[in-house]
Amino acid sequence: MQKIELIGNNYELIKNDKDCFNYEEIKEKVTEYFEDFDYIFGDYAYEKVRLKGYYDNNNAKATDINKIDSLDTYIENYCSYGAKTFLLKKMK
Repeated sequence: MQKIELIGNNYELIKNDKDCFNYEEIKEKVTEYFEDFDYIFGDYAYEKVRLKGYYDNNNAKATDINKIDSLDTYIENYCSYGAKTFLLKKMK
């Protein structure tokens, strides 16, 4: 998998539907807000990327809506059908 550096952290690109991940675009969108999360999920709607942070299921900060196990529910309920998506996992 591809290794990515964002906001001083190293990530692994573990999902990249339709080869949609664009490093130059994402590095401008990712802020310090995402630094605490274990995962960064992105989806494209109308050619714009939306980002959402997720925690490992065993992370003390995780809640029902931001545990990585809830990602499929988020995609089903909040992403456009067939949307291009990607997932970054923070390397420890």
